[in-house]
Amino acid sequence: MVLLIFVSGNIFAFGLFVSPVPTFRRIVRNRSTEQFSGLPYIYALLNCLITLWYGTPLISLDNVMVMTVNSIGAIFQLVYIILFIVYTENSTKVRMLGFLLAVFTLFAIVAGVSLQIIDPWIRRNVVGLLSCGSLISMFASPLFIINLVIQTKSIEYMPFYLSLSTFLMSTSFFLYGIFNFDPFVYVPNGIGTVLGIVQLAVYFYYKNSATEDSKEPLIISYE
Repeated sequence: MVLLIFVSGNIFAFGLFVSPVPTFRRIVRNRSTEQFSGLPYIYALLNCLITLWYGTPLISLDNVMVMTVNSIGAIFQLVYIILFIVYTENSTKVRMLGFLLAVFTLFAIVAGVSLQIIDPWIRRNVVGLLSCGSLISMFASPLFIINLVIQTKSIEYMPFYLSLSTFLMSTSFFLYGIFNFDPFVYVPNGIGTVLGIVQLAVYFYYKNSATEDSKEPLIISYE
């Protein structure tokens, strides 16, 4: 059962990580980031790095799935950020590079300070709380999109497969955390599962309101 959850969790996470590919195809094709924001990928990279660190044997001995999935996620987010920097305007390049440097600096501080904690149980709890908080903030970020969908009564800004991948991945990790008796995994992913259900419910509720001939570009800025 745990093996099945491990495999499905990795598959669903991969689906979530590749979901921005159409956006970056557009960016590369147009050689411009237009009004897209790079901040979601900065947040995602920081989240992947902190959660990856929590999954390493230096912090917790029984979270291989957490470590492997977030390692892959960190690579994807870094590639997206590099592409964004390449095709964005010069003023934004400087800011994005500053954010990227801040992410690696913050991660280095977290890793360095946690390694100074001698007691393994305290070290795991400290990093686990940071990872838990990071995951909850990531899962809560789509609330902005849900609010936008409700206001516009259109699902144009809520890609179905992104919502579905988020729900499936959260559910897989929620079950993994339950079987692994790890509250730092099942609590945030339990919240992610609930929010995923809300996203899907909103999507299907407003599905009939989406107009097929809408010409408005799918451009959302989180800045």
